Amino acid sequence: MVSAEGLGPICGDLMDAVRERDDGRVHDALQRMAAATRGASPREVDEALAQLLTVLATIRFGKGADLAKLAGAMTDFGTGATVVLPVLVERAAEAMEQAARFARAYGDAFGGLPDAGDPELIAPTITRAADTAPQWGMTQREGIGLVEAWFTGGDWVQPVLYLAQRKDMRVVLPQRERLTAAIDAVREHIGTAHWLYGLLRVLDDAPLVVLHRPDGRGYRVIISGIGDNFQLHTLLAARLIGGQSQGLLAGTPPSPAEIAAASDGADLTPPGGLTGCFNLVDAYGKWIWNEGRPSDIPRLESEHVVVLDPWRAICDRSVRAEMPAPG
Repeated sequence: MVSAEGLGPICGDLMDAVRERDDGRVHDALQRMAAATRGASPREVDEALAQLLTVLATIRFGKGADLAKLAGAMTDFGTGATVVLPVLVERAAEAMEQAARFARAYGDAFGGLPDAGDPELIAPTITRAADTAPQWGMTQREGIGLVEAWFTGGDWVQPVLYLAQRKDMRVVLPQRERLTAAIDAVREHIGTAHWLYGLLRVLDDAPLVVLHRPDGRGYRVIISGIGDNFQLHTLLAARLIGGQSQGLLAGTPPSPAEIAAASDGADLTPPGGLTGCFNLVDAYGKWIWNEGRPSDIPRLESEHVVVLDPWRAICDRSVRAEMPAPG
């Protein structure tokens, strides 16, 4: 096991290299840190992450993207991510806000936007931004900073995306509203932002009132980690269809393969697909589309409400639907 002197000195080397703007030494320190983390104790990893907070909070987006991703990965070897999560969220939100500023300024000046995933476009985009920055009301350095956010913002979002796949991280995620708004502005252009946006809209430990119209029965359930209404539909059927003597609903419940597809994602396309058991509508009588999310379901007096109607094949395209990945 790596001693307390292992990760600590590497962090010191990294911070010195960042301060001296020595990209080669930064790269070397990151490689050494990744290797040392795998043999370190959880306490050592926590201490290393705490030591890196200042660098993570201040380093330029273009220089610190790899460090941000490594910090997110290091949390698997520590006691948790709470020490580094606030800084990662802050920088991810800032990167998305700056990327949105870039999109507005660059789009107004040149029309179309460069592909954020194409590294070959970074150099010519920096040149354009540096030349045009005064017209944008900013210095060349500020303009280049916007370019860095555009091309590396996805890397800063990635560790938050990784951590947000865990319920325990989602429920303590700081600045959730700010992060959601920042990501929403650029999620059509930055892939990791698109996926994180979906996770930020996942409900956890959320009460849901479910009313079965045919027999007037009602249920209160708690939902967590459901990414879309395909999953909700299947899991409601799995939980509520059963012995009527036990207060459950008559009908044929989903198969074990269908339930697994809506739960752990082991096989997202079970043989025969997924069969609808109900028609879902909201408290105001409007259709609840399977492609939507539970968070989209309107509230009635602060409660999300789902009304279960008898299944009718009036939406044939969802009778045999393929389940997207949970979350």
